[in-house]
Amino acid sequence: MVDIVKYESNYKSLWDGFVRRSKNGSFLFHRDYMEYHSDQFLDSSLLFFENGNLVSIMPANVAGDIFYSHSGLTFGGIVSDRKMKIGVMLELFDSLMTYLSQHRIQTLVYKAVPHIYHVLPAEEDLYALFRYNAKLIKRDVSSAILFDEPIPFRKGRKWSIKQGKKYGLTIKQTNDFEAFMSIEEAVLTSKYDVKPTHTPSEIESLAQKFPENIKLFAAYKDEIMLAGVVIYENKTVVHTQYIASSDTGKKMGATELLLDYLITQYSSGQKYFDFGISTEKGGAYLNRGLVAYKEGFGARAIAYDAYEVGVTISESL
Repeated sequence: MVDIVKYESNYKSLWDGFVRRSKNGSFLFHRDYMEYHSDQFLDSSLLFFENGNLVSIMPANVAGDIFYSHSGLTFGGIVSDRKMKIGVMLELFDSLMTYLSQHRIQTLVYKAVPHIYHVLPAEEDLYALFRYNAKLIKRDVSSAILFDEPIPFRKGRKWSIKQGKKYGLTIKQTNDFEAFMSIEEAVLTSKYDVKPTHTPSEIESLAQKFPENIKLFAAYKDEIMLAGVVIYENKTVVHTQYIASSDTGKKMGATELLLDYLITQYSSGQKYFDFGISTEKGGAYLNRGLVAYKEGFGARAIAYDAYEVGVTISESL
């Protein structure tokens, strides 16, 4: 039998330690990352124990009668270690559905961890979702490079890289998140009339807490930042959390030169280079120009899926 305990601060060390040794976890699941926006979500994260041993965790929040895994994260369903097996996962889901029913939850919205973030095969949860008649409600499309089988860059990307070299642009790692986020905000405001997910102070604070995972690289001309990329390093994936360039940077090929540098740098230490999603409205709209740009670097499609499961509430509760 799998027992469920709601997360409290006294479990922080146990939680973070489990994330570090998990087979499908990310530093995004560490409490110091999750809690930077704790004021926006009612945290309802869970720990799962079998015979007193922690076997899984689940980053989660509640809004009304809906249980999300987790609204503040791109993904994050059941996180488990290499001991997890199908039978235990089915028992875990049985306990989870009973727990949700007892708490008058009517719907579970589950965002599975994409397989490229798995250190070992970890799709026991997908089978359990199938057994509970889960419905696919969202499929975003990301674009990733598999370093073991690289696809050559398109001519347009190669030309832009040559432009960057011709203009004598330099690339370096920096902590000037304020300068970069001002470029990012200008791009998002002009193109989409939205602001970045993080403020400059938030992303800088997170980078200070996770210096091995969150890094900013930028392209410069005469010490002026023209483009930047905020990198999220995971166990198997390096992910571009933000990519932005000034108008001058675009003309000089700053972004392409920077991405070429990063792809080369990480090719020997990671398995995938993930550019992030190019879809909106739960996957119903594909930004063809954006995805074509990423595919120009040899990236190909990875699905980021979300499922919905109805919870049966017993009348006796």
